[in-house]
Amino acid sequence: SGIRFAAVPLGHELSSFVLALLQAGGHPSKASPAIIERVKALCGSYDFEVFMSLSCHNCPDVVQALNLMAVLNPCVRTTVIDGALFQDEAKARRVMAVPAVFLNGEPFMTGRADLGAILDKLGAEPAKPAALTEKASFDVLVVGAGPAGATAALYAARKGLRTGMLAERPGGQVNETSSVENLTSVKTIEGPALARNIMAHVEEYDVDVMSGERAVEVRRADGLWHVRTASGALLRTRALIVASGARWKTLDVPGEEELRGRGVAYCPHCDGPLFKGKDVVVVGGGNSAVEAAIDLAGICRHVTLLQRSPRLRADAVLCRRVAETPNVTVRCGVKIDGLEGTDVMEAIRITDRESGREERIAAEGCFVQIGLTPNTEWLDGVVSRNRWGEILTDKHGATDAEGIFAAGDCTATPYKQVVISMGDGARASLGAFDWLIRQPS
Repeated sequence: SGIRFAAVPLGHELSSFVLALLQAGGHPSKASPAIIERVKALCGSYDFEVFMSLSCHNCPDVVQALNLMAVLNPCVRTTVIDGALFQDEAKARRVMAVPAVFLNGEPFMTGRADLGAILDKLGAEPAKPAALTEKASFDVLVVGAGPAGATAALYAARKGLRTGMLAERPGGQVNETSSVENLTSVKTIEGPALARNIMAHVEEYDVDVMSGERAVEVRRADGLWHVRTASGALLRTRALIVASGARWKTLDVPGEEELRGRGVAYCPHCDGPLFKGKDVVVVGGGNSAVEAAIDLAGICRHVTLLQRSPRLRADAVLCRRVAETPNVTVRCGVKIDGLEGTDVMEAIRITDRESGREERIAAEGCFVQIGLTPNTEWLDGVVSRNRWGEILTDKHGATDAEGIFAAGDCTATPYKQVVISMGDGARASLGAFDWLIRQPS
């Protein structure tokens, strides 16, 4: 099959291992026919090595994509390597973030990506957008497939509306959550499992799910909203529901971009095992940052938690727990000036905001946990947003552009939680339905 596991494939990678066995034995893939044809059309020699960790919930997407390529095309070979198990190999390759992919012995990419994105990076012949453009107009088109977008699509379909959904990453950012323990009636569930459940529920209804597609532009014409995708397709809809979610914020300081994947990381669950026995810093003061510091303390030699404000913003129970963790130092009221390192991260420069004293803290890793940036740039000049880029909506989920509604983490709705996003998606969908039934036929 061209697939090797240099690992004991447990944890998040157990499903990758079982799926590889099934697909190598002839079990059909759920990838779209267009994607499969792009893989089969690859020519040449592609020897992939992908470093992962068993606690990484982003790694399976990349591992499973590369494995499928090896099953579909004899020109492709994939070796899956557990970076925590083969630490010398990871160190020799300077792997400090996973998933890390090498192609024919050279660095190829770091971070999560779906099969379409990998094919794009390889320069594979793109899928033809004509098939999407030829689709009839929708009553409701949902952009996004996280908890908000999936719920909105589900509600619209139940109303009997012709419903489409652009799903750049089915399940959305829930895929990056290690565990969800505050979803009513569900005691605990891993993020990727919840994402799969969400999409399985959507698939029970008549929703046209267009995976691997990202909206890049929207305009009004002929009484409809026209949404252009990154592939060049043009979709038309009477009502548009924006649930495009958010992405991790960056520090925007010198050294961050250069050291990304070389010590700078954004997911402690994914990359934490690569920093076993090392000194690291966590930047942020909310729940995610404090939880990251506590988790990393069980792996790393020492963790320094750096917060810009005078005090932590996390829940009291987390603040008490981090204060009781012996190998964690909490520093509040500091400004991040930059990150240092030649090939890998070596130190972080900070300034005490009260005294003005500058300091250099030696660290081999920096985990950035400072919140989210909404994915709303493609709506410039179309809907009103606040200074953080979040879409402004009314009590029905409507924006100030007639026929456009919004829900979830891309909006100004406070408290970015799965259960709130689901409710937001339902509200926006019902608001869109009420708006549609009052429009001329």
